[in-house]
Amino acid sequence: MGLSVVHGIVKNHDGAVMVKSEPGKGAVFEVFFPVTEAESKPEDKEINVLPTGNEKILFVDDEELLVKIGRRMLERLEYQVETKTNPIEALELVRSQPDRFDLIITDITMPLMSGDKLAKEILDIRLDMPIILCTGFSEKIDAEKAKELGIRKYIEKPFTMPDFTTAVRKVLDAGRS
Repeated sequence: MGLSVVHGIVKNHDGAVMVKSEPGKGAVFEVFFPVTEAESKPEDKEINVLPTGNEKILFVDDEELLVKIGRRMLERLEYQVETKTNPIEALELVRSQPDRFDLIITDITMPLMSGDKLAKEILDIRLDMPIILCTGFSEKIDAEKAKELGIRKYIEKPFTMPDFTTAVRKVLDAGRS
């Protein structure tokens, strides 16, 4: 799990991360969460039905584990998924077959090319391509800036499977109306 994802989890729970570092000795990360007096509530046993589809999705992330998880989540919901860990390869794939995918999902922080740059390049090829941008933490871009670039949805990590799959379905359905 990357530090940006840890930061997102801690921030979402009103916590803090402290770092102590000494050259040649390493670093110590302390994670703090607020104390609560509230009793934990048993989870609702109601089964939520996740939205499904059969569209073709290109999932781009430089972390192999996240690519595997993303593919598995989406394929369980009957989407056809292709993955790339290299944004340059993803861009070349879209260039060679601009109508091959119904949706692109990309991480923001990747070597060789950032997700927002990848999105811009893809939108130059196909202006109507729905794109979802995912990020653990970014001072460079937020939901408003992503929308200005033409990105349909901006999702902060960590996200839940219901939130993620609902966002995918909404973005795909919005392109049809």
